Amino acid sequence: MNKRNGAIAAVIIVVVASIALVYFSTGKSTDVSASNTVRIGYFPNLSHAQALVGVANGTFEQTLGDTVSVQYKTFNAGPSAIEALFTNQIDIAYVGPSPAINGYMRSDEGLKIIAGSTSGGVVFVVRSDANIESHSDFAGKKFASPQYGNTQDVSLKSYIMNNGHRLAQYGGDVHVLSAKNSDIMTLFLKKELDGAWVAEPWGTLLVKNANGKILLDERDLWKDGEFATVLIIVNAKFLQSHQDLVKKVLKAHVETTLWINEHPEQAEEIVNKQIEKILRKPLPPDVLHESFSRIKFTYDPMEESVRKFAEEAYELRLIEEKPDLSGIYYTELLNEVLTEKELSLVQ
Repeated sequence: MNKRNGAIAAVIIVVVASIALVYFSTGKSTDVSASNTVRIGYFPNLSHAQALVGVANGTFEQTLGDTVSVQYKTFNAGPSAIEALFTNQIDIAYVGPSPAINGYMRSDEGLKIIAGSTSGGVVFVVRSDANIESHSDFAGKKFASPQYGNTQDVSLKSYIMNNGHRLAQYGGDVHVLSAKNSDIMTLFLKKELDGAWVAEPWGTLLVKNANGKILLDERDLWKDGEFATVLIIVNAKFLQSHQDLVKKVLKAHVETTLWINEHPEQAEEIVNKQIEKILRKPLPPDVLHESFSRIKFTYDPMEESVRKFAEEAYELRLIEEKPDLSGIYYTELLNEVLTEKELSLVQ
């Protein structure tokens, strides 16, 4: 069994019910917003750097023009962003692959993936004094993930099981608990945890402040170390009605991505200021810099990785319906932008 199978498949089950419930039971309007308004959703974290930098630099406003109003809304989780997309609170969102796939499957193609944003940025950290050098040392250990059923939780449990161990909940000898990232830090310091599968910057924080060491970078589990971790999605009705506005948003996204890759130090500073503005606390510069080094900023939606994600979920029989994602991507507008900028097209 591929090391990623469990992680890839089970996330779909975890979030599908909540997304389906939201979409089919809210009864709220799904009409698109006015033609002079674009509403963008994103998360206040490192993997959403293009949104953070674009907001700070006014790139979206500049590209869309003076006659268009740009509104922003931040979220803490993918399902809530999908809810907002389907209940006419936002038009475009930066989200992970799992919410995008589930929203598409349970909404009669109510959304489209129009671009990529980031890849990487997730690590498995163990305590330096926990006597763990490889998966062969997992017996009797206690690990944690930030939330039950989230991407890191499923990835951790899949990695454990695919390397010959059983979880304690199934009669095995490897324990996995769920804890907030800040609580994981405390448990590391108290030596009540042996390891944790977390997104950046928490991996770097555990290494620098809690005697941790990186056992595995999740990029090592994927071909060429690249896979979609954040995508840009759009409400399908909004896309149909306002392709001109969507194209301008994509133009701003591409320009911001290029700028971040050309000015990484300035980008880090801007992202940190935006995080501080939203969350009231900045990251230490060294933590920010190391975390950034594990994240690739891109506009490529890495279509094959998302398709593989859904296909392997079905192969493992963790979803009943064979996923047909033939219509989930709409990259025509992105490729128009790339053509105008004389950049390589995405597949």
